[in-house]
Amino acid sequence: TTLDQALRGVLGDQIVTFSCLHAGICSATTPFLLLGDVLDCLPLDQCDRIFSFVEENVSTWKSNSFYTAGKNYLLRMCNDLLRRLSKSQNTVFCGRIQLFLARLFPLSEKSGLNLQSQFNLDNITVFNKNEQESTLGQKHIEEKEDGMEVEEGEMGEEDTPAPCSIPIDYNLYRKFWTLQDYFRNPVQCYDKFSWMTFLKYSDETLAVFKSYKLDDMQASKRKLEELRTSGGEHVYFAKFLTSEKLMDLQLSDSNFRRHILLQYLILFQYLKGQVKFKSSSCVLNDDQTTWIEETTKLVYQLLREIPPDGDKFATMVEHILNTEENWNAWKNEGCPSFVKERTIDDKPKRPTRKRQAPEDFLGKGPDRKIFMGNDELTRLWNLNQDNMEACKSDSRSFMPSLDEFFAEAIEQADPANMVEDEYKAVRNSNYGWRALRLLSRRSPHFFQPTNQKFKSLADYLDSMVSKLAKELPDIPSEEIKTGEEDDDDNGDNLLKESNDSPSMQSKLVTNQQMDDVAVKLGAQWKTLAEQLEMKAADLREIETDSEEVDMQAKLLLVAWQDREGAQATVENLVTALNAAGFSQIADSLSENIAIIHLI
Repeated sequence: TTLDQALRGVLGDQIVTFSCLHAGICSATTPFLLLGDVLDCLPLDQCDRIFSFVEENVSTWKSNSFYTAGKNYLLRMCNDLLRRLSKSQNTVFCGRIQLFLARLFPLSEKSGLNLQSQFNLDNITVFNKNEQESTLGQKHIEEKEDGMEVEEGEMGEEDTPAPCSIPIDYNLYRKFWTLQDYFRNPVQCYDKFSWMTFLKYSDETLAVFKSYKLDDMQASKRKLEELRTSGGEHVYFAKFLTSEKLMDLQLSDSNFRRHILLQYLILFQYLKGQVKFKSSSCVLNDDQTTWIEETTKLVYQLLREIPPDGDKFATMVEHILNTEENWNAWKNEGCPSFVKERTIDDKPKRPTRKRQAPEDFLGKGPDRKIFMGNDELTRLWNLNQDNMEACKSDSRSFMPSLDEFFAEAIEQADPANMVEDEYKAVRNSNYGWRALRLLSRRSPHFFQPTNQKFKSLADYLDSMVSKLAKELPDIPSEEIKTGEEDDDDNGDNLLKESNDSPSMQSKLVTNQQMDDVAVKLGAQWKTLAEQLEMKAADLREIETDSEEVDMQAKLLLVAWQDREGAQATVENLVTALNAAGFSQIADSLSENIAIIHLI
């Protein structure tokens, strides 16, 4: 009672620990340290009850809060328990621990895999190898007269087995148990002399199984009932019992025969399989391969003949071994992850059509005509074999030219026509939207940088119309003046009155000249900005519009040109460049102007 109370207290402490962990009071390793200490202190029968708690909470251990911090503690705890347990006495408990680890760790965890296909060579089957000490064939008259002592639960007076019909001698006994050494270390079968011994012993053993079949169904049922103890638990032996006195009972037992035949199938699968860590000498010849294939068929036949449910058992074994082939192939490939990440390019494929469409519908028939379900749609679709090429034809170009579209706007911008602003086409929002799309496709002025502010779309289009009027042919651009040009009429008249000075167009800074100066200025454009008396707000706006120094220098010159208007001449720019210390750039600009004048 005291021990039960202690166990309940331990489980209660675990629940309190979980609550503290979620509240952030203790670390994530505290529950595992507590479990490890408890299992180390308790006896094995009480560890079983504590481990039941561990099994029930496997989903908790796999959560993000516990798995990373506690997986190593749980593995160490389970290994410590396995070292304390006996494989023959605590077989079920050992199996529960192995199943728990399989559920806890992912399937691709390599720490628990036998990657190099190593064998448990310590699993040695001990039997009588001295024929002189053998009791087979001797008549135990004295034991029969005195009566053999029968252990409780093993055999009763009413269940006395019938005398065995299988002739058992020492040679059969020795050959039968010698086969266990080949099952323990299959690599011996690749040796020529060891293979001959294995072949001889296997043929004699399987011949005994084939000659003496288990047809007594009632005896088989009785043996199945004997496998259960009074407590209802299955009896399991981790090692074979090799006593000579049990040989006849073992060969007459259906479960024992199934164990031996299953060992043959596992051995054959290893010998025929492709194992990554096999040496180059581990290769079967044609005779060995043929014998293994024939013997495999014989073993499956014997399994089907063993009662009860022989066919069902043989089918289950074949399915398990086929699954094992996939497991071996996965280990040979280096144990890649089972989770395949889906790339962005991989899109789910549409399900295939259950019924293929006729060739005429797909355009693969003799007429190569695609039917769209409607006569007019079919006609339109089949006008051209390649619809994209049909869209690129000249007849599909509906975009008007600049002179055609803006002819009306240019004519209305002429003061001689005396068209009021509210009746101009540029005031129409529909016209303005189409004009912007056309300018973006056909006019370089749309992308030219400028610091000039426009209050509305109509003002912007007025400015663009005045620029287009000067460029488009057959339009008298002299008659069209913008408000900006009206402000500079006085300066233009002064220049025209002087016969010695060149014309205004030759003295204004061109776009190409600004590009050349901007490239040469580069990151030193702010030095020139001081001489051009640009405001700090304009400089901040230039830095915001572009991060490239060449473009910032170009924006500086454009802003200066917009501000000065007709005064943005080459002479003024040369003067500013010399004052800022860029004499070489000023000389280069002056030389270009001189060349233009000579031409």
